[in-house]
Amino acid sequence: MSFPASAPVLADVVRALAVFAHPDDVDFGCAGTIATWVDEGIDVTYLLVTRGDYGAFEGVPRAEVTRLREEEQRAAAAEVGVRRVAFLDGYADGVLTPTIGLRRDITAAIRRFRPDRVLTSSPLRRWEHLAGPGHPDHLAVGEATTCAVYPDARNRFAHPELLAEGLEPWVVREVWYAGGPAPDHVVDVTDRYAHKVAAMRAHRSQTGRMDVATWVREQLTTTADAAGLPAGRMAEAFTVLRTE
Repeated sequence: MSFPASAPVLADVVRALAVFAHPDDVDFGCAGTIATWVDEGIDVTYLLVTRGDYGAFEGVPRAEVTRLREEEQRAAAAEVGVRRVAFLDGYADGVLTPTIGLRRDITAAIRRFRPDRVLTSSPLRRWEHLAGPGHPDHLAVGEATTCAVYPDARNRFAHPELLAEGLEPWVVREVWYAGGPAPDHVVDVTDRYAHKVAAMRAHRSQTGRMDVATWVREQLTTTADAAGLPAGRMAEAFTVLRTE
């Protein structure tokens, strides 16, 4: 199973919401593209479902891990110009499933922030690359977000308690999926390379032992070359779907 071909990208996006499972997910896959959107004047919000409490910190209490990773995500967001970072409460790293409760909480965020575009992880697994994009939490958040986009966020009869909170239905017009099979919409992020490197370096607990600059250049160059971009360019790739 794979995605259909990407739809033409909307030209009038004002607000975008990026929904991911863990701190650093958005930066590994999308920081260059986010920086591009911000430079284009799009108001971008991050929504993280967990605070990454499975992050590897020997001898550090779990509560301290979550505090550190939240701080790292806020610092990374600032490197690409994102000022609004929200975290859900009550969800643990490593055990996410696309429950009705998670759908409701993402729906609430969509109705609150009212984005034209939602960016999230793919709910479809890449069998040739199980690590990273194939993390069960990533798949679960991609599925829950897709269900929140349609039908939940636009249906006033879904999660009726949200109406009592003043959260009226909202239609997301476009969804971008990261990490899925055969992505075919390529964003040239060559000019945002330094921003992506800085964002990833902000996640010191996860990338402190990496040669971040080299890793980023290799990953982005491979993507650009596969898409047929001119030599020396760097890119991130997605699948883009319309909801209307």
